[in-house]
Amino acid sequence: MTRFIVNKNVLILHLTVLIWGFTGVLGGLISISALHLVWYRVLIAALSLFIYFIFAGKSVHVTRDRLIQFLLVGGVVGLHWVLFFHAIKISTVSVTLVTLSSVTLFTSILEPLINKKRISKADVTIGVVIVFGIYLIFKFEFQYVWGILCGLACAVCASVFSILNARMVKHTSPTIITFYEMLGAFFWVSVMMLFTGDFSQEMWLHGEDWAYLLLLGIICTAVAYVLGVAVMKELSAFTVALTTNMEPVYGILLAILIFGHKETMSLGFYIGAFIVLGAVFLYPYLKTKFAKSKVDLTQKEI
Repeated sequence: MTRFIVNKNVLILHLTVLIWGFTGVLGGLISISALHLVWYRVLIAALSLFIYFIFAGKSVHVTRDRLIQFLLVGGVVGLHWVLFFHAIKISTVSVTLVTLSSVTLFTSILEPLINKKRISKADVTIGVVIVFGIYLIFKFEFQYVWGILCGLACAVCASVFSILNARMVKHTSPTIITFYEMLGAFFWVSVMMLFTGDFSQEMWLHGEDWAYLLLLGIICTAVAYVLGVAVMKELSAFTVALTTNMEPVYGILLAILIFGHKETMSLGFYIGAFIVLGAVFLYPYLKTKFAKSKVDLTQKEI
């Protein structure tokens, strides 16, 4: 029975990651700019989560200090998504998803600095491999240089808010955090649009944009997040990390299936992508092996 529950949760997690991978495809399908797209996305996600809280009968009350923290981190989340969708608009889904995978590299550098810990040898090793893979992508897909740079900046933002969320989730519900971060993202993106004059006719939705945005905001953001958190309570961190690394793979395959020739890249890109994704997949395994060998060494010394 327990094995069935675990297998069921693994399937749900894969479904969730597949939905996350589809996010990039939706970014390519929606006709409005990245800034407008994110504005609609976070608004829809926040409203969806608020409705969820009402039906679940849960309180959204937090302290003033916590609220400020969540709203500020929400600004980083909003910037992350603006850069993500802008990268897709000016390059391709495949380029953006591969460069976004460098979040592992930036986390290996930023997490020890923020949490004041020693940098892991496994982190350094994986980081060097990822840098080499990204170098190949730069070399062979230089026409997408700005898309690659936006993807890398997007990965830095993802690393920062992931590290901060890992701290905050210890004392606050993940769903509460997400709700207020969506509100924070909405606020900061609105401020950005106010100063740039982007509250204009260009943000009006056309044709199928409504359907794509509802799918993006409700299914790919609110529902996928709730599913992801639910299964993480039952599965090991290693299983979750390994499965989550499938997101760029699913996203690239979906993009090739939907956009066809537009997503066809050079051989150099695929070699670089293989190196980056291979390093990302190896990362949880190396971390586990390194931690185990460290424990064994400690026990021998005792």
